[in-house]
Amino acid sequence: MKQYLHHDEWLIIEKGLEPENNKISESVFSLGNGKFGQRANFEEKYSGPTLLGNYMAGVYYPDKTRVGWWKNGYPEYFAKVLNAANWVGINVNINGEELDLHQAKVSDFQRILNMKEGYLNRSFKAEMANGNQISVDTTRFNSIADDEVAAIEYKIKVENFSGQLDLTPYIDFDVENEDSNYDEKFWVEVQKEVESGVGYVVAKTKKTDFYVCSGMSIVLLKNGQPVDFEATSNERDKYIENVITLAVEAGDEITLYKYVSNVSSFYHEKEGIINDGKKGVQRALNTGFAKMLEAQKAAWAKKWEESDITIEGDVSAQQGIRFNIFQLNQTYTGEDERLNIGPKGFTGEKYGGSTYWDTEAYCLPFYLSTADQKVARQLLVYRHNHLPRAIENAEKLGFSDGAALYPMVTMNGEECHNEWEITFEEIHRNGAIAYAIFDYVQYTADADYLSEYGFEVLLGIARFWAQRVSYSTARKQYVILGVTGPNEYENNVNNNWYTNLMASWCLEYAEEAAKYVKTNAPEKYAQLVTQTNFDADKEIAKWTDIRTNMYYPRSEELNIFLQQDNYLDKEQILVKDLDPKHLPLVKNWSWDRILRSIYIKQADTLQGMYFFEERFDDETIRRHFEFYEPRTVHESSLSPCVHSILAAKLGMEDKAYEMYVRTARLDLDDYNSDADEGCHITSMAGTWMSVVKGFGGMRIKNDTLSLEPFLPKQWQSYSFKIRFRGALLKVNVTKDGTNISNESSESITLMLHGEAVTV
Repeated sequence: MKQYLHHDEWLIIEKGLEPENNKISESVFSLGNGKFGQRANFEEKYSGPTLLGNYMAGVYYPDKTRVGWWKNGYPEYFAKVLNAANWVGINVNINGEELDLHQAKVSDFQRILNMKEGYLNRSFKAEMANGNQISVDTTRFNSIADDEVAAIEYKIKVENFSGQLDLTPYIDFDVENEDSNYDEKFWVEVQKEVESGVGYVVAKTKKTDFYVCSGMSIVLLKNGQPVDFEATSNERDKYIENVITLAVEAGDEITLYKYVSNVSSFYHEKEGIINDGKKGVQRALNTGFAKMLEAQKAAWAKKWEESDITIEGDVSAQQGIRFNIFQLNQTYTGEDERLNIGPKGFTGEKYGGSTYWDTEAYCLPFYLSTADQKVARQLLVYRHNHLPRAIENAEKLGFSDGAALYPMVTMNGEECHNEWEITFEEIHRNGAIAYAIFDYVQYTADADYLSEYGFEVLLGIARFWAQRVSYSTARKQYVILGVTGPNEYENNVNNNWYTNLMASWCLEYAEEAAKYVKTNAPEKYAQLVTQTNFDADKEIAKWTDIRTNMYYPRSEELNIFLQQDNYLDKEQILVKDLDPKHLPLVKNWSWDRILRSIYIKQADTLQGMYFFEERFDDETIRRHFEFYEPRTVHESSLSPCVHSILAAKLGMEDKAYEMYVRTARLDLDDYNSDADEGCHITSMAGTWMSVVKGFGGMRIKNDTLSLEPFLPKQWQSYSFKIRFRGALLKVNVTKDGTNISNESSESITLMLHGEAVTV
């Protein structure tokens, strides 16, 4: 754990440039606007530890899977969001010496992410080897008011010399991914233009043939006055630059504005895409930096009005939750049903930037409560659109008759994960997608979604489970063999309790959905029956038999469900009894040693109890929590939030708070020593859930919103907002009690600590 960032309610602050922390900071200080984003790489040259990262939503590459063997059904490629053009770059040269922040003497370094207003500011002083000194202050943002443009304000003050200052803004498409196989580069130049003060590069991806245009326009001021300049224009493959040479004296301040546009064929026609890039740059140039920044602040004010959580009396916790909400809001907007939420968002390239089950299990509740209903609906439609591919994925593994296996990792619906124990075995992801449909319908009451889209998906998933189970003649029950549960520290196990539970529930919910559609949309039902060859009587009878006779591993002695068969055969050494030098296990132990241990990467059995807590009394949940939590190392970012929510439900307030802090500050404090690879965007939604579902006790019970809030002793108060069926509620919890105000015209009756309240 590293705690070098300063606490502030609205700002993320780094003071001092420490090379060993730089890649972490590049992740934490990342910017995005739903369409493109980048890590917080410096504008100037930096030869120290860095991970260059600029990403375009929806643009990916199918990198050939690199393995020494092949099996039937194995994914042909691993999809990845590509590192796109480096558009932030501005090289600085002082009297013939290039500024390199890893080589220069840097002082007064400060990096600030203003989450309230959506911009990144950085300042420092630098002394060159020849003694020349400058001060730099730079601000940049990706506009969410106009999501195809960005802007940089780069100020240099000349401290102690006279002479020549060269500034070189550039666009560089000659980039690579750190995780590329065989050091392959993925971009091919299509077109470029450059002249004094302006330049554009159009490149396309190999194989997938996405086109992207990145362009810039430059404005220069000297001591606050516009400067007419004639830049030297240079170009090479996939690269353009302007070299601007200025005569300067001590005390001069030079300001360079770099207006940028990034557009892709995901939204624009390939032919003439350079013209769309030019239009974007011109819009930014015409608006100007100050007005663009004002629009940015106004747009972020609106986002915070909808989704902010306030915490009084605990700055660390306040900063943590706002950081998580900020990253979620700049990663996904819900404007495009073709897009989804990658585990790293726009902050890094690990996991390929693809879609995982994280979206359905963790992210959906955040968008259900903080955004217009259509945003969450888009996440579900995304999966419906991929149903044909999910059926193809299942067919590749030997399933038939419309069985659907949604991919563990995907860009376009096709499975593209390159680890067999995940690709073939982590089939619980099907359950998360079904649960998301249930969660959406329960929360919004938009049951029409079942007839429009949902039932088709549920039917494909139910057919998969009906074929994936095996009937054990020895047990006289159905079993599910050879799986990996959410706890990825146990592979190829039999009867993972969570997976068996999800399979059984999916069959139950598919039956409910079939009956609903048949009753409420008979014409649509008849159409779907014909379209899918659904034999309701035969298939539902099979589903009922399976779920009625599903096997669940259990210890009668301990009176608990077991993670999977033979879990108690493992040596039971608790996490507290491990030497801390072994943690995190994934960094210090061999995979073989991890698999033979009892240690749990993330909530697994408890994940099931979180989803279906109404099926278990508090005593049962407590018993399982007290058994499994001491065996959990929380080395998945998705783990602490589930534990926080359950601990809060059980009245274990200290444990709930401990787990909240861990999830809220997972990246800010680098708990798992992996923030350098990118932030954990999808688990950030779990942080929001820890407050709203954990401390706020929000649930939907009997079709009614229910709240059972309590105030952690570390806080003086907290508040959050939730949308629910047309109402917008603000819940404020203090030492004196709970105040609920309705900021909409829609009256609502809800349950507060078990009592009906109309607001």
